[in-house]
Amino acid sequence: MNRMLRVTAAASGVALAAAVALTALLGSSAAVASVASKASARAVVPTQTVARVAKTTTKPWSFAIEADTQWTTPDDGKNPNTCSVDIARQLDSQFIGRGVRFVVEVGDLVDQTGAPDPAKVAQAEDTRAVFAQELYNAGIGFYPLVGNHDDGAVAAAEFTKIYPQTQNAMMNETPAGAFTVTNPDALTQPFPVKSGGPFQVGTISASPAAPGGFAGLEYAFDYKNARFVFLDQFTANATAHEAIDNDDVDWMNGQLSGRPKGTQAFVFGHKGLITQNHVDTLFGSDPTAQPALQNSFVSDLAKNGVRYYIGGHDHMYNRAVVASPDGASSVQDIVSASDASKFYIPFGSAGYAQRSVDPITKAVSTTGTLASADPTQTNDYIYNTLVAGGTTRETPLAQELNRVGYFIVTVDGANVTVDYYSAEVDPTLTSGEYLLSTTPKMTFVKRESFGYGLNGKEFFVSQGHSYKSVVDHFRGTTARILGGVNGSVATDAAGRKLTKDVDTGWSAANRGLESNVLNLWGLADVGRDHTDTYALSMSFNGHMHRHGHGMLAARKANGKWVNAVDLNVGGAKRFVHGPWKAKYGLGTFGIDRRSHTVWAVVDHAGQFAVTR
Repeated sequence: MNRMLRVTAAASGVALAAAVALTALLGSSAAVASVASKASARAVVPTQTVARVAKTTTKPWSFAIEADTQWTTPDDGKNPNTCSVDIARQLDSQFIGRGVRFVVEVGDLVDQTGAPDPAKVAQAEDTRAVFAQELYNAGIGFYPLVGNHDDGAVAAAEFTKIYPQTQNAMMNETPAGAFTVTNPDALTQPFPVKSGGPFQVGTISASPAAPGGFAGLEYAFDYKNARFVFLDQFTANATAHEAIDNDDVDWMNGQLSGRPKGTQAFVFGHKGLITQNHVDTLFGSDPTAQPALQNSFVSDLAKNGVRYYIGGHDHMYNRAVVASPDGASSVQDIVSASDASKFYIPFGSAGYAQRSVDPITKAVSTTGTLASADPTQTNDYIYNTLVAGGTTRETPLAQELNRVGYFIVTVDGANVTVDYYSAEVDPTLTSGEYLLSTTPKMTFVKRESFGYGLNGKEFFVSQGHSYKSVVDHFRGTTARILGGVNGSVATDAAGRKLTKDVDTGWSAANRGLESNVLNLWGLADVGRDHTDTYALSMSFNGHMHRHGHGMLAARKANGKWVNAVDLNVGGAKRFVHGPWKAKYGLGTFGIDRRSHTVWAVVDHAGQFAVTR
């Protein structure tokens, strides 16, 4: 029995899981009820999740993610052949400077492939491949993915030719013919000169063959302690394949479940699960498409410890928890910021399209513009209302619009940290899109850090709720947030309140520390250099009370451990003997010998440990 039939059969007669209201969902506990007959049950997003512990001792390493290097406006002399070359080169400079091992691009490498002239299609794709040369020259790999603007048999054939690494993991093997295509901007953007020889970045996984003849388009590779899975939903060899299917999900599950135990895994696709502008998704024309297969997909990610599904297509940074249609599992759906000449507007934002639903045909139509932000106009609400009786599947976490951006992902054993960088640009609103007519010199700044630990926990804390639910243990060390409230008032463009996704992760104690190392993420809003004020406590080894005061320490970027309150943005430094009290202000720190803990009132996240 194939997966679709299997899932459909299993779904019939099996109770759907219903979650409690959003405030309970995002608090310290979640009550879940079984409802056999109500397809409208609210999707479950657990308040805490625990995954397997990574066994590897691999040193930290990083990779980058970019998206949609399309140039959709007339060539300004810097962005030839419908490729945003000037943006890509500025990003490459960032990646080289940050020492990443490879770069992932999640589709829409160019914009030209809708043209009827096959030669122009190949010319555009070749141009993008040639300008990846600067990465190869720096010893950095490049792993691309097909997008809808790279669709069609001509583009697919060219893709597998100019990116042989998707089948053999060998870099710097761009065919010589790609360097001979016409470059109308040769004076301002000359093709890079190839240097060095071929080099390998990772290995194609043990089962590289993709379903349906998609080898080189749908692929997986391993690098150190992580597996990377790339999903293709588009056309290859003139075969229509405009949405992911049963074979793709089965293949993905095999790649994830077959990897070494305790390793990391990341899954990429061009289109998202539920996005903010585009209605079409990885599974079809809207978020209601193929619900049984969506259930399987999200379940496979969850059971294999995959925290992030990462794509592009929507030309904005957006991060949200998306639950499966049956509410049984969830994953973070991350949309990469635009690296193109265009930026989209989310549905539900003020000034954008007002939509209505026909009560009989269920067709969605537009009827003017919105006077103010309206969460009932989001794709999540509009489409899932049609099939789920008014329930929603999406919990928004972060959003940023109209900026060029990228991610740096650092893998440190069981811990993953994602740093989001972006640059201000000045696009002009034109026919529902914000467009660049030329590319400025961009200054990128870190706007957000988030992450997780395979050996940690995850807590969703809604606005106005306490962080006191955050408690975790690792090999004799206990960390807990004693006090502090999510004081954010941030919303997305549709007016939905953003939720804090607070994650913990651990590293073993090293010399000079009196506890294991806590990694703490998710307490700051996008664009903020500090968090809400909160009190953090950590336990220490039993003998430390005989050796001085001890303190809660935080790790600086240079690796040095300092008093945790020294990294605060504000407050006054003050030491207290005894337990924490709610009246203590920012900068207060102390030791509670009775409970064998140290504590501090801080306004930052990062790495914490107990030192003498």
